[in-house]
Amino acid sequence: MASITFKGNPVTLLGKEVKVGDHAPDFTVLANDLSQVTLADSKGSVRLISVVPSIDTGVCDAQTRRFNEEAAKLDNVKILTVSVDLPFAQKRWCAAAGIEQVQTLSDHRDLSFGEAYGVAIKELRLLARAVFVVDSNDQVTYVEYVSEATDHPNYEAAIEAIQQAK
Repeated sequence: MASITFKGNPVTLLGKEVKVGDHAPDFTVLANDLSQVTLADSKGSVRLISVVPSIDTGVCDAQTRRFNEEAAKLDNVKILTVSVDLPFAQKRWCAAAGIEQVQTLSDHRDLSFGEAYGVAIKELRLLARAVFVVDSNDQVTYVEYVSEATDHPNYEAAIEAIQQAK
């Protein structure tokens, strides 16, 4: 498993670490209207899955805004931001931040995504910061588990991976 810290303290990740070349694991999360969303719902598109501990924090806010800006420049790419925030909080945040290109998804109910992608933090019931790129055939083409959950991901590497994915 990836070695992650949260504010300098080591944490335990639940689930299986995802690696480049893996078939992307399926998951069930909730959209802002409480409808269920799975990976299959976006099949045929390249997906960038941006994972954040909580959308209401500075780094998570900046990460989601950055990928929202990039999404406007990309064709046939879906940007999904997953956190354990309640769908109502995600919806309120998106409205206040003017986020329209990113779909925020909540894993609060059963950590389906967090465990499938190995980002569920056992001690905090939050998700570790990570970025995954999944191509249109559901193959994982890029993975970044951010080693310190309060740090930014490598935006440039993730954007380059999106552009190379088919």
